[in-house]
Amino acid sequence: MAELDFARIFEALPSPFMILDRQLRYVAANRAYEEVTGTPFAQLQGRVLFDLFPNEGEAGTRLRESFERVLATGEPDTLAYINYPITDSDGNVTNRYWTAVHVPLAGSSGATEFVMQNTVDVTELVRMREAATMPYSSISAATRLIERSREAEASSAEFRRLFQQAPAFVAVLSGASHIFTFASDSYVRLIGGRNVIGQRIVDALPEVVEQGFVEELDRVYREGSVHAAEGARVMLENAPGQPAQETFLDFTYNPIRDSAGAITGVFVQGMDRTEAVRAAQRQRLLIDELNHRVKNTLATVQSIASQTLRSTNDVALARKAFEARIMALSKAHTMLSDRQWHDTEIGHLICQELRAFDGDQVRYGGPVLVVNAKATVALALVVHELATNAARHGALSVPEGTLAVNWREGEDDSLVLEWVERGGPPVREPSRRGFGSRLLSTVVTGELGGELSLEHEEAGLRAQLSIPLSAYRVQEAVFV
Repeated sequence: MAELDFARIFEALPSPFMILDRQLRYVAANRAYEEVTGTPFAQLQGRVLFDLFPNEGEAGTRLRESFERVLATGEPDTLAYINYPITDSDGNVTNRYWTAVHVPLAGSSGATEFVMQNTVDVTELVRMREAATMPYSSISAATRLIERSREAEASSAEFRRLFQQAPAFVAVLSGASHIFTFASDSYVRLIGGRNVIGQRIVDALPEVVEQGFVEELDRVYREGSVHAAEGARVMLENAPGQPAQETFLDFTYNPIRDSAGAITGVFVQGMDRTEAVRAAQRQRLLIDELNHRVKNTLATVQSIASQTLRSTNDVALARKAFEARIMALSKAHTMLSDRQWHDTEIGHLICQELRAFDGDQVRYGGPVLVVNAKATVALALVVHELATNAARHGALSVPEGTLAVNWREGEDDSLVLEWVERGGPPVREPSRRGFGSRLLSTVVTGELGGELSLEHEEAGLRAQLSIPLSAYRVQEAVFV
């Protein structure tokens, strides 16, 4: 088809269409848009939409945000219901209500350079709600859209193709039993490729029957009202042979009327917003989880600071110990952050905490045991305290000393970690418990609900801790 034919189709569309560039300046508008706004395109071209039709209220904000989303993401966006006054070229202001669909248009580079808007004027429907005395025979702009679209479809195969391939999903249901007489490609993809033409909705999409959508269709068909929803949760079989999946949709049900004003069916249109809704849900969960972790970390830091300063009169030494403990926390948090706060393999944690020591002095190994985020932070503190003590007073304070760290699964499905020092200075039972010992006990028994054993043998310190099953999970691999 020649380019001129597409231009004629655009101009002849009965619904208002206009196109804006990235600065929200008019680059095209069809005759229906000129009629709705009361402004010829010559007065629109090159002008910023919000300069010509300002709206500082909520509706203007929603409209601007929708345009920005489309230009930023390259994805269509729908405003199911928006109040936006129109001022014509004579300065007359009319309060109107609209449903708007915004579609990205790519330039020659393939990037989104324009946004196309298609609007449906639903003002008459709003006024019907506000004035119960208004007769149901009033034909809204939405009804006129359906009638003209059906006439155009009958006379133009190209026009039908445009509807068929529209990015927003479209379906036409005829009669009181809602029989499918049209479904766009995007609608068919939404319902898992099912062939629904000629079927009642209760037979074609049985999963929606108990979700209240058929009742809404009945009401629209019976009363002639419009039903609109944003981010509605729908369970749909959107993959062949698979059970119904959670889907989120923006959609509207509009009554279709014949020339005499009698309702003959329902026009369904909308957008699949599942990914956007799930992204918002994930963001909310991440924010909640982050808040929780920040509170826990701050409480840990506060406890470390208080106990460190309380355990010594040497401020410089206390500061150094405090900084080292915070660094251990930081390393654990970095490890978790690199894994999007998923679980951590214990061998990597041990390696990170002991890598500063001579490889000839330190040996460690065990199966791949994955600990959760909470246990990762707690174990990082435990290993740091044991390593610090070994470097100052134990086996790692002399060149001939050795350290062996091993982990395994216990008989009760617990994680067992053994720390054995040999070849260091003679070991004696301390006369009093320092902060390091108290921290070990608090973290292992209190934080992790496990058990801790510290044996000050003559040959060197032996420590064993066990963590219950709830703190880790096992993978089929071997770490050496």
